[in-house]
Formats: sequence, C-alpha cells, structure tokens
Amino acid sequence: QVQLVESGGGLVQPGGSLRLSCAASGSIFRIYAMGWYRQAPGQQRELVARMISSGTTNYANSVKGRFTISTDNAKNTVYLQMNSLKPEDTAVYYCNADVQDSNYRGAWWGQGTQVTVSS
Repeated sequence: QVQLVESGGGLVQPGGSLRLSCAASGSIFRIYAMGWYRQAPGQQRELVARMISSGTTNYANSVKGRFTISTDNAKNTVYLQMNSLKPEDTAVYYCNADVQDSNYRGAWWGQGTQVTVSS
C-alpha cells in the first residue's frame, strides 16, 4: 500500500502564491513519476504538472511560466509552487504518483487539497 498526503492549499488573492506538498509513504519500491492534477466544479480532472524520474517535466499550457513542479527524492515528496494565481486556478488539487510497491505498480492518488483564488 502507498499513501499520498497533500498539504498547502488554502485561500489566496489573485496574483498571490501558494506551495503545495505531497509526501508518499508506505511500501515503496520505486517511484516512476509524481504530479498534480486539479478538478474544478463541474469539470473533468486535468493534468497540471508532472515529473518523471528522469527529471523531465510537463505542464498544462494554462500554468506554464506560473507553476513549477519539483521533487525531493530522499523524502518521496513532490511540490507545486504556484505563482501569479488566477481565479480560474480555483480547484481541488490532487497529488498523483506512479509507484511500484512490493506487489503492484500503479497510480496512487491523494485525498485532494482545495485551492481558492478570490479577492
């Protein structure tokens, strides 16, 4: 089993910044990729940013230049630095990890953290 625990969401004014964190724990053998998705009310969950184990990243066009994904491999943690936030960034943000544990390789999800951008 793998657990992903997110933190760092909250309410911020337009133009502000937030930093999300997600720590993976459990019987982890190898992490192939970690990333962030978001889901706004009435919309489908979408990729925000993702980093694979080689360090290659990809971002949604809507966040390029504003958001930065990074990882601390020693801590099995992924971060999302969000700058110049806009009201349209408001959503529940979910951490995702492609993990090999002792028996299984698959996608694991965190519980989600709310980000609200509003004045």
